[in-house]
Amino acid sequence: MKKSNHKLRILLKRSLVMFSINILLLFTLVGRLYYLQIYQGEKYALMADSNRTSKRLLVPPRGSINDRNGIELAANNQIFQAMLIPEQVRNIDKMLQSISPILNLNETDITRIKKEISRHRRFVPVKIKDNLSWEEVSALMLINHRFPGLIIDEGLTRYYPFKEYTAHPLGYVGSVSEQDLQKSDAPILQVPGFKIGKSGFEKTYDESLRGTEGISTLEVNAYGRIMREIEKKDGLKGNDLDLTIDIRLQKAAYDAFGNESGAAVVLDVHTGEILAFVSVPAFDSNLFVDGISLKNWTALQSDEKTPLTDKAVSGQYSPGSTFKIVVALAALEEGIIDAKTSVYCSGKMQFGNHLFHCWRHSGHGRQTLVDAIKNSCDIYFYEVALKLGIEKIAAMSRRLGLGTIYELGLENQKPGVIPDKEWKRQKLKAPWQQGETVIAGIGQGYVLVTPLQLATMLARVVSGKEISPTFIKKDTPDTPQKLNIKPENIALVKQGMFEVVNGLGGTAARAKLKLKNIKMGGKTGTTQVRRISLQERATGIKRDEDLPWKFRNHAWFMAYAPHDKPKYAVAVIVEHGRSGSGVAAPIASKILEEAIKLDIR
Repeated sequence: MKKSNHKLRILLKRSLVMFSINILLLFTLVGRLYYLQIYQGEKYALMADSNRTSKRLLVPPRGSINDRNGIELAANNQIFQAMLIPEQVRNIDKMLQSISPILNLNETDITRIKKEISRHRRFVPVKIKDNLSWEEVSALMLINHRFPGLIIDEGLTRYYPFKEYTAHPLGYVGSVSEQDLQKSDAPILQVPGFKIGKSGFEKTYDESLRGTEGISTLEVNAYGRIMREIEKKDGLKGNDLDLTIDIRLQKAAYDAFGNESGAAVVLDVHTGEILAFVSVPAFDSNLFVDGISLKNWTALQSDEKTPLTDKAVSGQYSPGSTFKIVVALAALEEGIIDAKTSVYCSGKMQFGNHLFHCWRHSGHGRQTLVDAIKNSCDIYFYEVALKLGIEKIAAMSRRLGLGTIYELGLENQKPGVIPDKEWKRQKLKAPWQQGETVIAGIGQGYVLVTPLQLATMLARVVSGKEISPTFIKKDTPDTPQKLNIKPENIALVKQGMFEVVNGLGGTAARAKLKLKNIKMGGKTGTTQVRRISLQERATGIKRDEDLPWKFRNHAWFMAYAPHDKPKYAVAVIVEHGRSGSGVAAPIASKILEEAIKLDIR
């Protein structure tokens, strides 16, 4: 009996211990549940929700780029895209083989598609081709039933309706590169197929144009497959960019060049607004949006007329005789010459051991300033430049806007060269020579300008204001300050430019405007691109027509109109165009005629 009681007490003790342990475990479990569900409940609810949902960025429509009248120069086109969902396609190779003839897919395209498939899960859509034509869409619809994973989707793509006419200022968009991702951590750049600005205004104003991304909240299963869309918040369209360019004048300026190579810039002389800005030849910006083909890229790169170069701001050329306007104003302001000052031109001038020639070998005879501008007499400006000195010539050049980089929002803008004594010491480690002042007086030697700078210089001369060029349209344009150049000196120089076009024997007499009661003024310039030897001068200088294209002279013409109340200024460079009067002046005349007919406001 005692033995049974002992066993019972032991069993009771063990039961009590087990009961206590169970109670302790129960309280521990309840405490843990309280901690997880009450104290940490919000945290784990969010974690569970994040596992159930997935957020995707939505690409917003890109802002448009417009001309001064609201015409779209860079727009968004609704397009059709061919997509495939790999997990729904039984035989991807067979499908690609079937659609390749329809979509003109080559081996490179197929390799790209397969690479994209391997990089993502098999339920993630992969783009086959963008911007399908109606014919391609129709053909795909006919065979769509055979390939359930083949999808025709809608999207937006950047489109440049005026192609070559606006290529250089607008630039183009392209796919995000690894270098782009290293420069920016913006999440939108990670979206497949997203495009950013690669050059021109598309690049400069990219962040403003691209807008704000939207968000789509999706319900996904444990494998990440989309089950349904829970919420969608559309992004905000990018800001539009309104330019000062008038596309009608832009087209007229481009077409005026025909088959020539060069550039033209048209300014409003009162506001500095750039009304036309062309570099010829150019390229079709649309070629770059989806990646330019090797064939097209090679053709652009190998073209001797360099269509990829924006000659209006990147082309640096000797200004030739157009620079004589700068020398004339500097001399007038310094009191070195006046309206009656004359120089005799015999066709050549001896200075030291060098003989400097006028373009007219027989000479011009006695020339006043107006005569010298009208006839573009080199001897007159040789003499004046020597009296002035290079420092005063350089000072007036900079005052008129040469040697300046302007805030235009364009890359690759070149400053040109306005030489002086310090420039040569720094650049060439040599002292300045008087003979270099002589040739600088006619815009040769070290002097280099861009078409934009020359147009700005002319706008400042005829307006008497410190005009700065701009591409951005403003409701109220800035009011430029006065240059403080004597009005009578500006009037004298303008009279010389008037005679260039309208005077008897003027160097651009054949370029008169074909408009009733409206006259223009201007200045020709011809720039040598090769050195003429003494032997060639003795035996006869070869005509440009007899030389290969790349050895012919560059042709300049800058002009303004109307002469009595100037509104427009234009600078035209024709590369290897032989002479300013014969080639560049007629182009400028056509451009000014169109501007006056349009009466741009």
